[in-house]
Amino acid sequence: MKLYKIETGNFKVDGGAMFGVVPKTLWQKKYSADENNLCNCSMRCLLIVDGEKKILIDNGCGDKQDEKYFSHYYLNGDDTLEKSLRKNGFTCDDITDVILTHLHFDHCGGGIKYNSKNEFELTFKNATYHTSKQQWDWAINPNKREAPAYPIENLMPMFEMGKLNFIDENTNLFTNIKIRLYNGHTMGQVIPFINYNGKTIVYVGDLIPVVANIPLPYISSYDLFPLDTLKEKENFLTEAEKNNYTLFFEHDLYNECCSLKNTKKGIIEDKTFTLAEFLQTN
Repeated sequence: MKLYKIETGNFKVDGGAMFGVVPKTLWQKKYSADENNLCNCSMRCLLIVDGEKKILIDNGCGDKQDEKYFSHYYLNGDDTLEKSLRKNGFTCDDITDVILTHLHFDHCGGGIKYNSKNEFELTFKNATYHTSKQQWDWAINPNKREAPAYPIENLMPMFEMGKLNFIDENTNLFTNIKIRLYNGHTMGQVIPFINYNGKTIVYVGDLIPVVANIPLPYISSYDLFPLDTLKEKENFLTEAEKNNYTLFFEHDLYNECCSLKNTKKGIIEDKTFTLAEFLQTN
């Protein structure tokens, strides 16, 4: 097995939304914000090459929505999905499977693109797209609060082209990839647990967006069911610390991975490191 980080660019979100009820005097010590209280976040994906399988977890926001839509998110950075794949020796056509943690625009928008006829087509034409049935049902019938995060053009082409596989429960999706479903952030969020040479690395998605979200009270206001997140996160962190899991972060601009340690104040990050550093020591 080989692992590759795939950077797809950055976007900015409100710091208050990022850390919920935690006051800025506390969270700004852990994650910086600009003069407009905006935190810059990555859209970092993970490519897993295991035998003949080339499995991409999430795919960034893409570029289908108009300037007004993206103006709310202050896209920045030079990385793109295609550029990052090429940098690592791959093209979109090489991808055999795409795991979508959930269907918010910044996690799945890159999976569909416009072709030369201004029609929708799959970015990964040879791939099967995987997400949970709970998240799909939630996304295509969104509540008014979440609806802007689910542009229909990101969703329906996958289904209409017959490339969407639904996950109904916790499962072993591939030989070395286990899937668990979490409901605090949004219904049926897919979290992949990857067995890499006997070590477990977890793509934590929006269960724990950045290292600064590890402390239990630091729960994003984007989470629809924060008390569920609290319980899910507590259970996950207890298991992860006990079993020495490595956490891989999608949205942390400054930290790609971390380990955990148990302290009198609870479980916190231990060491932070890059994916490359993880691979060198494992």
